[in-house]
Parts: sequence; C-alpha cells; structure tokens
Amino acid sequence: MTASTPDLVRVEREGAVALLTLNRPDKRNALDLAMRAAIADAFRAQDADAAVQAIVITGGEGIFAAGADLNLLVDKGAQDVADLDLGQYWAPVAGCRKPVIAAVSGFALGAGCELALMADFIVADMTARLGQPELAVGIMPGAGGTQRLVRAVGRQVASLMLLTGEPLTGERAFQLGLVAELVEPAQLRLRAMELARKAARMPPKAVQATRRVLRQGADLPLDAALALEHREFLLLFDTADKTEGMRAFLDKRKPVFKGN
Repeated sequence: MTASTPDLVRVEREGAVALLTLNRPDKRNALDLAMRAAIADAFRAQDADAAVQAIVITGGEGIFAAGADLNLLVDKGAQDVADLDLGQYWAPVAGCRKPVIAAVSGFALGAGCELALMADFIVADMTARLGQPELAVGIMPGAGGTQRLVRAVGRQVASLMLLTGEPLTGERAFQLGLVAELVEPAQLRLRAMELARKAARMPPKAVQATRRVLRQGADLPLDAALALEHREFLLLFDTADKTEGMRAFLDKRKPVFKGN
C-alpha cells in the first residue's frame, strides 16, 4: 500500500471480511487522484490476501462519495485527461476476484455512483441518493456510469438520470433493482457486513464461477450465456469443495470449504 492509503481509506478486518471506509469527509469523499490511488491500493491488498474472502466498501454517515474532484479536471484538455489514465485506478475494483458489496449512505454521485456500480451489489439506507450529474458540468460519465447504469435500470431510467442529473432516492433505486437491499441508516454497516460474511463462507471456486457467469453472461445472447453457465457448472464437480458441501448437507453438519 502507499502511505496515503491508511489516511484516505480506512481498512478494518472482521474475520474473512475487509471493510474499506472512504475517509475524506472534509471534501465529501470527492475522488481526487490520491483518493483513487488509495482505493486501488486497498483493493489490491485485500484481493491478494488469502484470508480475505469478501469486501465491503462504504463512506461516512450521510455520504458515500460526492463524485470526482473537479479541481483535478477543470483546466485539462482531452489529451491531459487521457494521460491521467483514470481507468488504472478503477481496474482493481472492477476486476476484484472476491465479492464486493457497496454500502451506500447519503450521496453517491458521479464517479461515486460509478464506484458503487462496480460492486457485485449495493446495500443502501433510506438517505441514499445515487446519481450521474456529469452533464451539468459539461462532461459525461467515463467509468461505467452510462453502461453499467443502463444495464441495471434500463434505458428509460438511465436516460432520465443522465440527461437531467436527477438522482434516485434509495427507495426508488431499490424498487428498480439498482440497490439489492434497503435498510435504516443505523443498520447499514451491520447488514452489509452480515451479507459479506455469508458470501465469505461460500466455497471460493463456486463464488468465482458464479461471478464470472453473472458478469460475462449478461452481454451474451441467451444460448451462449446458458452454455457458459453449464460449462462452469460442470467444472465445479471436479472440486473438493463440491464433495464437502454435498456431504455436509447429507450429514446435517456445517461444511468446511478449503477453496479446492
């Protein structure tokens, strides 16, 4: 990790779950380069740690991340922004090999909403506001805020959010399926960690196979997606964890998965 990571992203461990908390409250967790680098470092470290099986990313109470720090971008041209290679900071998040849960309280706007969309699923509280207001400052989303959003909520709602800048409330996001679960603010961290612990207890190879099929299959024709699913299904029958899981069920005991 870089020296900035402990300051800008707090990392805590609860068993096999890593909790990453964005920690730039004076700037509403605005995503400047230092913050992006800290997030990337934290994800690389947790992804490489064999003891970590699931990750929760959250912000402070009432804020997830208010978007890009415009001081980073206001005076830059296209080549300047290309040279920043902003995608390098998001690759460790989007490509993380372990389940990622975003716990969203308050505003998740612009790049902050894009960050939440990179998670496997979002748990939000009643104060959540998820939006992509980039057009209001003369640009558009550039890290998945059009493509992940349209796949999550459909063209009509995505167009409304993008072209007007209006955010979705947590309740509306839950109704549309953008948010997997909606809770009271006091329960957000507890519920996100509870779900992460459940995911962390699952057999790793089956988790990885399921995540691959979910992510790759969504953009394939149905026949191709079903073939991908069936291939991954068959491969799991050659794992020791499959035998352990089934034997444990039949023996009425808890399985002990080892990732084999």
